[in-house]
Amino acid sequence: MRRRSTGFDAIGTRWTIDTPDPLPVEVLAAVHERVARFDQDWSRFRADSWVSEVARAGAGTYPLPADAGPLLDAYDVAAACTDGAVDPLVGHALEQLGYDAAYTLRPRRDADGALLTRAAPGWRTAARRDAGTLTLDEPALLDVGAGGKGYLVDLVAGVLVAHGLTEHVVDAGGDLRAAVPEPLAVALEDPRDPTRAVGVLRLTEGALCGSATNRRAWAPGVHHVVDARTGAPTSDVLATWAVGPSALVADLAATALFFAEPDLVAARFGVRYVVLRADGGARWSLDLDGEVFAR
Repeated sequence: MRRRSTGFDAIGTRWTIDTPDPLPVEVLAAVHERVARFDQDWSRFRADSWVSEVARAGAGTYPLPADAGPLLDAYDVAAACTDGAVDPLVGHALEQLGYDAAYTLRPRRDADGALLTRAAPGWRTAARRDAGTLTLDEPALLDVGAGGKGYLVDLVAGVLVAHGLTEHVVDAGGDLRAAVPEPLAVALEDPRDPTRAVGVLRLTEGALCGSATNRRAWAPGVHHVVDARTGAPTSDVLATWAVGPSALVADLAATALFFAEPDLVAARFGVRYVVLRADGGARWSLDLDGEVFAR
């Protein structure tokens, strides 16, 4: 595919949209409108978002945003296959670690310097969905960072298709959705040395998303991949990648791979995977389209 790239910044990351011809002004405007609408609903960093309004109101029943169904359905799968480690009610746990709306990035610690953590309410026990509403049995702050960016990649790709741009690559900070005639080669960045790759995967149709503990880390051992059951950052896995039919599925699966048996995650989400462990070992699906160099 001859590539014409359009770039912009949104939701805290760099976006690039590649299409065969320059992106028409009206299509770019529609993309920006879709991104803004998603951010208005789901950002916990905005005081005027739906998420923030729910957090302030506390326990109760709330009408869900119109696009909530697929996102929260995927979280149901993630919560089930990780035994609650991946949970969209993890927002207050992240705030406890300093990843708050003000970006203080100062983890709370006790008098001895030990990290103070806060477990999230259980998504499967403290929340219920019914007929377009969400009921919370206790106050909670939603954070859909494990799947939200991937879902937004899908939504942006949907805008392109709706305008007739069926060939495209949407890249949001390395989370990709592609529909191209020839395979796109994507290097898997080594989180221990960003100048190196631990593998290369090829993508023609579908999505590739990854997660790594070095991407959002602000203190030794403190990063954004948090076990919702304890509120503590995970330490056994350095990075994961998932290839799936949609960026939402691949994004959430990549987070689930930090906490669950990889083949279970692959079966539940319908993905292929690469997992790079903290001990330097790696595991990957045998049917990957690509190569993994790590051993």
